[in-house]
Amino acid sequence: MSHPHPELSAPGELAEGGLRVTPLGGLGEVGRNMTVFEYAGRLLVVDCGVLFPEDQQPGVDLILPDFGPIRDRLDAIEALVLTHGHEDHIGAAPYLLRERRDIPLVGSKLTLALMGSKLREHRLRETVQHVVKEGDRIAFGPFDLEFVAVNHSIPDALAVAIRTPAGMVLHTGDFKMDQLPLDGRITDLRSFARLGEEGVDLFLTDSTNAEVPGFTTAEKKITPAIEQVFRESEQRIIVACFASHVHRVQQILDSAVKHGRKVGYVGRSMVRNMQIASELGYLHVPEGVIVDAKELADLPPEKQVLVSTGSQGEPMSALSRIANGTHNFVQIAPGDTVLLASSLIPGNENAVYRVINGLARLGAHVVHKGNALVHVSGHASAGELLYCYNIVRPRNVMPVHGEIRHLLANGDLARAVGIDNVVIAEDGVVVDLVDGVAKVAGKVECGYVFVDGTSVGDITESELKDRRILGDEGFVSIIVVVDSVSGKVSSGPEIHARGNAWAEDAFDEIKQPIVDAVNRAVSEGATDTYQLQQAARRTFGRWVSDTHRRRPMIIPVVIEA
Repeated sequence: MSHPHPELSAPGELAEGGLRVTPLGGLGEVGRNMTVFEYAGRLLVVDCGVLFPEDQQPGVDLILPDFGPIRDRLDAIEALVLTHGHEDHIGAAPYLLRERRDIPLVGSKLTLALMGSKLREHRLRETVQHVVKEGDRIAFGPFDLEFVAVNHSIPDALAVAIRTPAGMVLHTGDFKMDQLPLDGRITDLRSFARLGEEGVDLFLTDSTNAEVPGFTTAEKKITPAIEQVFRESEQRIIVACFASHVHRVQQILDSAVKHGRKVGYVGRSMVRNMQIASELGYLHVPEGVIVDAKELADLPPEKQVLVSTGSQGEPMSALSRIANGTHNFVQIAPGDTVLLASSLIPGNENAVYRVINGLARLGAHVVHKGNALVHVSGHASAGELLYCYNIVRPRNVMPVHGEIRHLLANGDLARAVGIDNVVIAEDGVVVDLVDGVAKVAGKVECGYVFVDGTSVGDITESELKDRRILGDEGFVSIIVVVDSVSGKVSSGPEIHARGNAWAEDAFDEIKQPIVDAVNRAVSEGATDTYQLQQAARRTFGRWVSDTHRRRPMIIPVVIEA
């Protein structure tokens, strides 16, 4: 993706009395949200999330924001504010807390409860936490924070107004304006208007649906489609949704009770999150409806509902294992109905359709967003964003949370209502708010930080490229023995290949050219084994490209004997 400010250099000193805003993730991508605010040498961090890997990032478990620009200033962080409990906003927080354990965590009751289970997984038990709710106001250093209720696809989401001597920032977090939410908690537009009257100097707005016209469909609109599934299904129903989508699970529980079915959760994160949501009162579970998923199998199929993780086709998720027949206790029977109650995140299409095809092959009827209204977005569409701009009337706008096309579309909406100063930034672009005007001040280096097992940040783009080559093109090793006195080839080459269907004699014609190339390199003055290895690599590389249209990873080994 091209950077909108490719020529920018490192930012200079922040002007006295100015506020600096540095996004370290979430701008130019959907995920990895993290924004750093700086005033008078003190820092406030809003969100710290992960991005999930795509197919071209093999072996990567998670992608974190780059903490490099603030790593030597961790002691200056006043607090980490978490707007809501989705992974792309809280998932990287444990990795930041590993570097400084006592950073105060600020968030709503549900958000910090979901965060707590992650902290226990990372063995971070003694953290400083401040539970807040809409209407609360709390100060950390020079940052005076006020929290505002917003509606999203997870309960208890908050926008945050950040008052500083440099001006007020209003950060929406992820939000939409569902006027008939299942939990009755609407986005508090009255507070948005009140803050607008006070004067919002910089408005950071969710851009994910900025290209979508009109208003996002209300959650209640999908109830008829869910009801239809329950009414028409004669056997077991399996529902896959995000493990954090409490509202969707509530709709499933309500329909299950209405149709006399029992519900079991499948997937560790689903079990954990729904238990937390139930204990805190965000999920209302009718008595007797929940049973252990393994015990559910003892009931007749028409009495069973399984709620599972894996709506994005994640390879190790419960639904993927069900689809490929490897789940330890759930097997699809012909006539089962599978309901994919989630959106299709860009980049996951192939994985999701692979799961749908696997389920269909086993005889399931699959209901998904492509053939029924079974999911609505959690983000404000263009009409809602225009509405917000008109009631807040900010002096400056900085679109956040989205790919570059989303950010640009959101910026166009702000300009359409007469807001002239719109700042389009991507990860690492530094924006300074000085004397009420927001301007780009430079950029800091911030790349992707890959998590691979227990390894954090050790994988480079170069190593990922090697992995992609290995996965796509295979691996070839060439072993040549040279005489330690003459330097000429004394035996070999032995050529071994993996990852492609090579015939037994496939490499016979290239062996002598490799010998000739190594001997020629010696006669031309090559003295070390690295030069000889490169001669073998070049010769084999040209041949395999011309002959087989392949570009495998080539590992030449030259042994002196």
